[in-house]
Amino acid sequence: MTSLASLIAPITLLLMDVDGVLTDGGILYEGGDVELKRFHIQDGMGISLAVKAGLKTGILTGRTSPMVERRARELSMATVKQGFHDKLQGFEEILSDLKIPAAQVAYIGDDVQDLPVLWRAGFSAAPADAVPEVRSQVHHVCRRAGGHGAVREFIDLVLELKGVKSQVIEAFTGAKP
Repeated sequence: MTSLASLIAPITLLLMDVDGVLTDGGILYEGGDVELKRFHIQDGMGISLAVKAGLKTGILTGRTSPMVERRARELSMATVKQGFHDKLQGFEEILSDLKIPAAQVAYIGDDVQDLPVLWRAGFSAAPADAVPEVRSQVHHVCRRAGGHGAVREFIDLVLELKGVKSQVIEAFTGAKP
């Protein structure tokens, strides 16, 4: 049996789905064609910590939303692939664009369309409220739900098992605990 630490050691890219992972999966429409998304602030801080640790971060989602582009820009994410109903195709494009093997990617997804990427990624995770078909196929199931800190938990685990979490927090805050 392979340990989580050995799966996480080669990770250089943290890739995530949006709806149901970075958000709670709800879709709000405000008049016309305006779509609203709610992002958890702790997930954003986790992404900032990952970037500070020298990891690349990215989004791979089946839907397309200007709010996703905005959030990714705010968090200095390295890659954003939207509109990929065939997630594996988007994943392969990311690997090609960044010139990395799948073993260097950690991916968190919540529903069946994420399975091909979860199976191919070096490390896979799911929020607590992911569908059973996904929870049973990943390396790690978070205690927190999508849109409620699951991404932060996923990132904290990666940073902890890479042995850099406390150093990254110290570098980020400029203070020792």
